[in-house]
Amino acid sequence: MESSPSATQTPPRHPLWDWPTRLFHWSLPILLPLAWWTAEEGQMERHQWIGYTVLVLVVFRIGWGLIGSRHSRFADFVRGPRTAYRYLRGRFPAGAGHNPLGGWSVMVLLLLLLTQAVSGLFNSDRILFDGPFYHAVDGATRDSLGVVHEWAFNGLLAMIALHLLAVAWHQWRLGEKLLQAMLWGRAEGRDGQAPAVGLWRAVVLVASLCALLWWLLQQAPPAPRMW
Repeated sequence: MESSPSATQTPPRHPLWDWPTRLFHWSLPILLPLAWWTAEEGQMERHQWIGYTVLVLVVFRIGWGLIGSRHSRFADFVRGPRTAYRYLRGRFPAGAGHNPLGGWSVMVLLLLLLTQAVSGLFNSDRILFDGPFYHAVDGATRDSLGVVHEWAFNGLLAMIALHLLAVAWHQWRLGEKLLQAMLWGRAEGRDGQAPAVGLWRAVVLVASLCALLWWLLQQAPPAPRMW
């Protein structure tokens, strides 16, 4: 008896990480070193535009964690502390996407990136450059946000180091194809469990966030006149 086409048909393969998630992920290793370098070199105009880009991308990723593809959503990989503890004890499966510890590291990184980008809006080099909202707050608040900006960057460095160590451990010690999946969307043993949502969602979300940022910048108070 011949088997029916439905019985022999190979089930469809879905991407683990969709295009918007991958583009967000790989933009950060480019933007963050550029942000540091432009600040060190005093190229504050370029530093400012890099900060705007990071801000839009981070808020986009937060939104994408709500309306994006299945494995990009926070509901897919953010678990409670008890589940993270059970994972450490080997009593909870890693899952298709981020494991419970990786999910929390994503949230911490997003929080630090958001803090870094927002605090930069109120920053100044105290010479030639003021952030767009530098004059929207008093001196004490500006000083506090300047400290937050520096501490958030130090926190980012620590989290990035931990992230790289964790990826290296899972990639080369445990043999999990994390890098391949983040580069190509899927890899052997790392397929998604649902199709990716339409890219139009990402386009609309990014366009809306760019428009919102432009509007907010128009509300920034001008610098007070010195004479």
